[in-house]
Amino acid sequence: MDEERQHMTRRPSGLGRAMVMIVTIVLAVTAFVGYRGELPTRTWSHPSEIATPITLAPPAPPDPMSVEAAVESALVNINASTKTSGLDAAGSGIVLTADGEVLTSHHVIKGAENVTVTDVGNGTVYDATVLGYDSGADIALLGLSAASALRIATIGSSADLRVRDEVIAIGNAGGAGGTPTAVQGHITDLDSAIVAVNSADLSRKSLSGMLEVAAAVTSGQSGGALVDRQGGVVGVIAAATGASALPDARSPTGYAVPIDTAMRVVRQIRSGTATDTVHIGPTATLGVITSNALPIGTGARVDAAIYGMPAHAAGLGTGDVITSVDDRVITSAKSLHAALNTRRPNDTVRLSVTAPRGQRTVTVVLTVGPPN
Repeated sequence: MDEERQHMTRRPSGLGRAMVMIVTIVLAVTAFVGYRGELPTRTWSHPSEIATPITLAPPAPPDPMSVEAAVESALVNINASTKTSGLDAAGSGIVLTADGEVLTSHHVIKGAENVTVTDVGNGTVYDATVLGYDSGADIALLGLSAASALRIATIGSSADLRVRDEVIAIGNAGGAGGTPTAVQGHITDLDSAIVAVNSADLSRKSLSGMLEVAAAVTSGQSGGALVDRQGGVVGVIAAATGASALPDARSPTGYAVPIDTAMRVVRQIRSGTATDTVHIGPTATLGVITSNALPIGTGARVDAAIYGMPAHAAGLGTGDVITSVDDRVITSAKSLHAALNTRRPNDTVRLSVTAPRGQRTVTVVLTVGPPN
């Protein structure tokens, strides 16, 4: 669940979309948001007299310590674990409601069987439930059990951000817990496209429309807050190149999901309406491992049917190709994921399957799986 970074190519900062090949620091990344001052209106002492223009000094950069003090109590430290593999991961989250809705990155909780959250404001540890997520946007919403009277974050807007705006990224640096760490930087692009590689499972994810920030980000800060000088959240920390991945002396770069994008996903989850991209509630699974080994349009090839899971019990095995789910045509592993995204555990689905021995129809009852 930790993602590391690997820099590829990108256009000069601030000149359009940047394309980067990176590994997201799953559970860590930092960013910063800024303030844009307005020039004062000139005044005239007499119609025939030209007044000397008033020049204001640029606003002082945001102070990480003061902004952190205002924001940190509305953040949480997240620990996610998987019993079967014994892997643990750490990240950050942003408190949205007093009764425990928490915004974070999907990759922080991806594959987790247990998620616990420590509220920075009151120090209490809560069990967390995944309320929903959009893996493509790298956003997830958690619910904390028996939480109340939590301090909530001030949600800003990413619509007015500009290149060179100064921002601060705050999160659980290093995954060590305790008081969050603040890192200062400035925005270098408003619409970056990146490819993130998860070092835990080597999966790749394309993310677009990202805020790019010139800042040193640290593992554990993913899911944390990118804030402006007033402490308003303008982004959700998601990824970074990291200094060690850069071939030259350039500073490390961080990436964040704009808060306007993140909150659209949150509202969709709250509505309870699942789509091909937004999943609601517990994840339903067939229990198969698929790949894009086949040409697009031919179906989703089963690389393995996990023992004890529904697909294995229904007789699916390596080499079978799923071509439809309840008459919905499946063209790839990605389209199979989309078809199952709207399903819930205990739903019954009808699969069309082809194999060297012929075509058959299989009925499968889905079970609960990790939030992948």
